[in-house]
Amino acid sequence: MSQTFDLWKLIAGLGIFLFGMSMVEYALRILSGRAFRRLIRQYTDGRIRSIGSGTLVTALLQSSSAVSLMVLAFVGAGVMSMQNAIGVIMGSNIGTTLTVWIVAIVGFKMKIEAFALPFIGLGGIGIIFCDSTDKPYQVCRLLIGFGFLFLGLDYMKSSVENVGQNFNLSMVPDYGLWVYLVAGTLLTAIMQASAASIAIVLTALHSGLITFDIGVAMVIGANVGTTITVILGSLGGIPAKKRVAFSHLIFNVATGIVAFVSIKGLVLFIIHFVDIQTNDVMGLALFHTIFNILGVILFFPFVGKLANLLYKIYPDRKPILTAYINNTPTEVIEAATSALRNEIIHLLHECQTYGLRLLKIDRKLVFEDALPLEKSAKKKLTLDSLYENIKLLHAEIFAYYSKLQNQKLEVAEVKEQERLIFSSRNIMNSIKNFKGIRNDLDEFDGSENVFMNDQYNMFRKRLHKLYHEMKGIQKLENREEQYHILLKTFVKIEEADKRCIKQTISAVAEGRIQELEISTMLLVNRLFTQACRLQIFSLKDLLLTQEQISNFDRALDMKEIIEEEKLKEA
Repeated sequence: MSQTFDLWKLIAGLGIFLFGMSMVEYALRILSGRAFRRLIRQYTDGRIRSIGSGTLVTALLQSSSAVSLMVLAFVGAGVMSMQNAIGVIMGSNIGTTLTVWIVAIVGFKMKIEAFALPFIGLGGIGIIFCDSTDKPYQVCRLLIGFGFLFLGLDYMKSSVENVGQNFNLSMVPDYGLWVYLVAGTLLTAIMQASAASIAIVLTALHSGLITFDIGVAMVIGANVGTTITVILGSLGGIPAKKRVAFSHLIFNVATGIVAFVSIKGLVLFIIHFVDIQTNDVMGLALFHTIFNILGVILFFPFVGKLANLLYKIYPDRKPILTAYINNTPTEVIEAATSALRNEIIHLLHECQTYGLRLLKIDRKLVFEDALPLEKSAKKKLTLDSLYENIKLLHAEIFAYYSKLQNQKLEVAEVKEQERLIFSSRNIMNSIKNFKGIRNDLDEFDGSENVFMNDQYNMFRKRLHKLYHEMKGIQKLENREEQYHILLKTFVKIEEADKRCIKQTISAVAEGRIQELEISTMLLVNRLFTQACRLQIFSLKDLLLTQEQISNFDRALDMKEIIEEEKLKEA
């Protein structure tokens, strides 16, 4: 057996084929990724256009999985409707048949080495002399990819050729075609590439190891197995992504069932165009195309109903993020303004929770009880999901504020609401600063540099102290007292900022910090300090009267003037 069948050559051929496919797909994405994404996003208005776009892009990208994952992203972002997404997926099934035609025509009709080796050679030489950021580099990768793709096919073909010459088809057990259908599904699910599994089927068919009917069953199975990539991509995703993945599964499984039940009729139809006795590989490629087109024709009238069904199975469950404004009508101005203020205070607390988690500070040191976003979540929110929820909360606050502006308001009410919404914007700018220094803070935490590590701990202390003082300010009932302590807290922020800068200067002088670390430390301190200032400003607009706010701003202006005079004297 070892003299006629080279298992390792088959495995090597499969590996080279898959590697070539990945290189082709990656190079095409880099060369024209934006154009394809723009095509899918802009030219999918209507069922026919979405099917056509899906077919074209998949044919060019040589990957239905890549297109399906793109659709997942667009539906998740809300820029593509469910019906159009189903159309693109239907079209991608037709587009992926081009790969099978290329393999069937070029891989089994021509001497592969005649063009595979020049592709690899020219592409390899080109990569050495091209810059990796230039397009010619990706063109060379494309050439190498095509070369490897067909070289791998040649390895697979030659590994079983000797077996095929002396192989008796009567030796193949009659398990029934459904077994080969399952085999094709599993093979594609494992490799996550229907083109590769179909190439194996074509190779086995060309070498006489399987009958045409078995090849047909395995190709149907390959179409079902390709859905696994999209299903995996939707796991843990929003309902919109799950709807896309499930539509892909329903379409491919239903098309597969129809094709499997109609195998005899479809084969008889193919015989009118191709002699499967002498050209079985072309016959299988034709079958693959016909049954995918048949699936699109059968499903086309039911796209709308399928979309509605999927909405029922995976409805949009919008979490309630707000704690005060969701049940307060905007018609009652006093109550609505109070609810808006309380909601923005809630936004501030959620932002502070983000800062605490960012710096690994126990929430209970500032907030005894869990906040609304944490309570409403089914599972513990990650730092990224908490940030996204805070953004959504701010969006709902702004939408509520916009509705309030449509009411008949007094001048004083308009100004008060403007201060409140300005406060919410400061809060969001604050959390954006924290998010911007997240990676740097993580590096400081794990740094082997003692100074950087110490500064990380100082940031933790600064934030904890600030939040503790801000909590105390909110508990005060006397606004005059709130005003004075807010000013003192702001001064402490400025002092901590200057202290950090002085310590960094000393560390530089003593050689305890590297040049690259200097700029990182100063940048992190600046953004951290600015985030703290913005939270004080937000609390100022939430708690103080208009007169106190003006006095606060004047006090800061005077402080800046005094500092400038000191610098001039120095």
